[in-house]
Amino acid sequence: MFKNSPIPYGRQSISDEDIQAVVNVLRSDWITQGPAIGRFEQAVADYCGARYAVAVNSATSALHIACLVAGLGHGGTLWTSPNTFVASANCGLYCGAGIDFVDIDPQTYNLSVERLEEKLVAAQQDGTLPKLLIPVHFAGQSCDMARIADLAKIYGFRVVEDASHAIGGRYRQTVVGSCSFSDMTVFSFHPVKIITTGEGGMVLTNSRESYEKLARLRSHGITRDPALMEGDSHGPWYYQEIELGFNYRMTDMQAALGLSQLECLDEFVARRHQLVGRYNQALTSLPLVLPYQHPDTYSAFHLYVVRLKLNAMKKNRRQVFEELRASGIGVNVHYIPVHTQPYFRTLGFHAGDFPEAEKYYENAISLPMFPGLSEKDQDYVIDTLRDILH
Repeated sequence: MFKNSPIPYGRQSISDEDIQAVVNVLRSDWITQGPAIGRFEQAVADYCGARYAVAVNSATSALHIACLVAGLGHGGTLWTSPNTFVASANCGLYCGAGIDFVDIDPQTYNLSVERLEEKLVAAQQDGTLPKLLIPVHFAGQSCDMARIADLAKIYGFRVVEDASHAIGGRYRQTVVGSCSFSDMTVFSFHPVKIITTGEGGMVLTNSRESYEKLARLRSHGITRDPALMEGDSHGPWYYQEIELGFNYRMTDMQAALGLSQLECLDEFVARRHQLVGRYNQALTSLPLVLPYQHPDTYSAFHLYVVRLKLNAMKKNRRQVFEELRASGIGVNVHYIPVHTQPYFRTLGFHAGDFPEAEKYYENAISLPMFPGLSEKDQDYVIDTLRDILH
């Protein structure tokens, strides 16, 4: 049976209110960088409990400027998880830094704090400690940030949370994005994420100095503040480029959409949890490993990843994947371990370097997960998967 309207693994939820918010900006005096940007930044900062937020045109841009503000550059090294999109590592390369990875936890699929500590002990002995760590909150579940923060204090590295999957999630008593255990946090607003601005991202921080530099870097490194200029200002039109920056600006149209979406954030996450509950109940008897949730976390559930127990079935992962796709179910795989990519192999990485991430990749499939997924369509996914696996 093929479904006439294929079910994607993720999809944006756009309301009439969202559309009207964008239309209002289109009819205003500002469509690029205008007042909606500041309102969106303040709203996200308030939601998360952070002091400052800087909106940019993608989470990749957000990671790049966060790395620069953290002081990453030539001679420094960035460590991150191999189970992530390539942007979490590329941002370090953009800064001229070296890259390394820390293998994942076999239950949460997040960066393993145990492996991190082991690697830090060895790095301290041979003088190769990282300048920056980017823990990735995979699928929406926070890493163990308190333990990571403790290690950061002991070994002297800075921390930027890649929370691209995790806006609306929580860790212990904190909201993801509060920066309670990190220097900065990055969000993504890509259409398949929890809320969307089309393309877009944001960096949050509690440091005024970091905030001001982030804001400059997103807009060419330019300042209009006479206190930061060399010499005297020529007049109210005057600006100076005081460092090398980029055009990473978000538009007011995107920010207006983000503001409207933010009003539904908790509702979106609650709906994802409802869908997770239905999946968990229906799939428990199948030869699958279902997503584990650490009791310290409340996931935003950007993804719902199952792992096939291949030794208990006659099919391999590719066969299951292709049969689901042929049935109109847009499953996906998150992620191909970054260190196995051809470009990263040119940097000296090899298959076998991070075995837990590689083992995870061999049997993982992401099932459809988005607020607009109807129970009827979810039942179709469940029934089809059950038929394929039996």
